[in-house]
Amino acid sequence: MISVNVTTEFTARDAFRAVKRGDLIIVIDVLRCTSTIVTALANGAKEIIPVKNLKEARRKHSENPNYLLAGERGGLKPSGFDLGNSPLEYTREKIFGRTIVLTTTSGTRTLENSKGAEWILVGSFLNLNAVTERALSIAIDEGIDICIVQSGTDGRFSLEDFICAGAIINGLIRSNVNLSDSARASYLGFKHVENDLFANIMKSEHSKRLVKLGFIKDIEFSCRVNLFPIVPFYKGESITLK
Repeated sequence: MISVNVTTEFTARDAFRAVKRGDLIIVIDVLRCTSTIVTALANGAKEIIPVKNLKEARRKHSENPNYLLAGERGGLKPSGFDLGNSPLEYTREKIFGRTIVLTTTSGTRTLENSKGAEWILVGSFLNLNAVTERALSIAIDEGIDICIVQSGTDGRFSLEDFICAGAIINGLIRSNVNLSDSARASYLGFKHVENDLFANIMKSEHSKRLVKLGFIKDIEFSCRVNLFPIVPFYKGESITLK
């Protein structure tokens, strides 16, 4: 039986290590980038184009005025943007059939740093089972390992991403997988809080910052499990559903 090695990295800059190893990468940024991407595609967005900085986002939008310009800096929507980084903003009425240029502090940086990997999937609590099952299927078929890359917060470790990585690993261990120490730590962390995700994620530094900005409903929504049975793939310059 084929055995898959599973590890996790803790910040956006660590994505390069997973690329170098040739791993299938699952990018997570629970609060809020990957939760927003999953929600947007579930509600009918055509594609998401992630970019690292505001200048590049504005340039792409100026070249393609029909694109929606979306993202955040410091948790808030930048001046002149159509949408922020709240998944609750991405309603079907606003984004169906649209291409969205997205830039965030950590999540889109992680996605950009993951370029070079053959397989890049976008994960969250919202699509937990779907992304876990698809990642394992691809890894077995391709004979490659899996790395869950946590985006972190401003280049630092993030509790909510650590717990989400553990939730994904919880699904993977039903099969023949080998866990790194970091992966096992995430798994154990998730098992400790799985019966009360929202209350525990509310204790994170990033959650406290978002609450002060008025985004407690975003946190609650992003902690919902298996709301969308979809798997976003990042290929070329855009994220789509295959």
